[in-house]
Amino acid sequence: MEVRRNILLNPGPATTTDTVKLAQVAPDICPREKEFAGLMAGLREDLVRVVHGDPAKYTAVLFCGSGTLCMDVCLNSLLPQGKRALIVHNGAYSARAADICRYYGLPHVELKLPYDCPADLGAVERALRENPDVALVYATHNETGAGLLNPIRELGALAHACGAVFVTDTTSTYAMRPIDVEADNIDFCMASAQKGLMAMTGLSFVIGRRDIIEASKDYPRRSYYANLFRQYDCFERTGEMEFTPPVQTVYAAIQAMKEYWAEGEQAKWARHTRVMEAIRAGLDGLGFRETVRREWQAGLVAAVRNPDDPNWDFQRVHDYCYERGFTIYPGKVGTAGTFRLCALGAIDAPDIQAFFEVFRQALDGCGVAVPVRYDA
Repeated sequence: MEVRRNILLNPGPATTTDTVKLAQVAPDICPREKEFAGLMAGLREDLVRVVHGDPAKYTAVLFCGSGTLCMDVCLNSLLPQGKRALIVHNGAYSARAADICRYYGLPHVELKLPYDCPADLGAVERALRENPDVALVYATHNETGAGLLNPIRELGALAHACGAVFVTDTTSTYAMRPIDVEADNIDFCMASAQKGLMAMTGLSFVIGRRDIIEASKDYPRRSYYANLFRQYDCFERTGEMEFTPPVQTVYAAIQAMKEYWAEGEQAKWARHTRVMEAIRAGLDGLGFRETVRREWQAGLVAAVRNPDDPNWDFQRVHDYCYERGFTIYPGKVGTAGTFRLCALGAIDAPDIQAFFEVFRQALDGCGVAVPVRYDA
């Protein structure tokens, strides 16, 4: 069976292999069968192994939903009564974490920092010193709106020095940039299957410390469905999700995990790096500028400034590329006009070179001068 191959340069879902797609075509099974529970047990162990966690100390808890569900789960489940969360807000996705706190009415400190540079460790340290009731520090590893990399190892160390739990959103770095939960001072991280694992949308997971999850059973229960201890406890007692799992999506994730181990952590990161290098070379050749200095980027997302040419029309350029099998994505950097090209998925440098041929044709069709023009 041949499936048309599209090159997705959006920040997820990512381009997948045909073997991952076809893994979903499997015999029907009741998800309460021991056979299926065994599959999920193996997947949970592998998810911890990807970030070099000790399975006696760390576990993976699966949820049915997108990556944002895991943000919700961690924030609503891991904050003790009478304590506050510190949200390190320097991008669109950490802004979402602050929104979650507001929706639940969770006591929190929102530390707003610039979107175009890594989190200021001095500002975080001051915020912790000024707010001794902070019990949870939350930061985004790769702020996907701008492609910004935050210093999670140092942020985790600051949190631990103040006796706080450190939670980081690794949705757009997990299984791409190498992560070591112990060395990086991570108590909890999270991701969804359709990003770094290059599997399918609908399965997400929180990886975290068992002792903290177990202690959280005595914290306020703020959500019925999205409670971390409740889901963990069900897995530990029965091997199953409490509520119906996305069966076919789990099969795809298991296949994707096999392909992750076959490629290897370092080889996979080297491939994503090649892809980003090809993206940067293509942008440079056309004169485009990015919003974040490259040495501050995670190496997975290029947030590109829209040119000041009056003929620039993102939607026209998008549609031209889309019709030819390439997807680009609008930006999310404050009010700045940007678009994004991402190095996620089952793609390599030749795919990017082919994309830029099409992209150049789209610019020509719109009448955008090359090299592109910026007025400031």
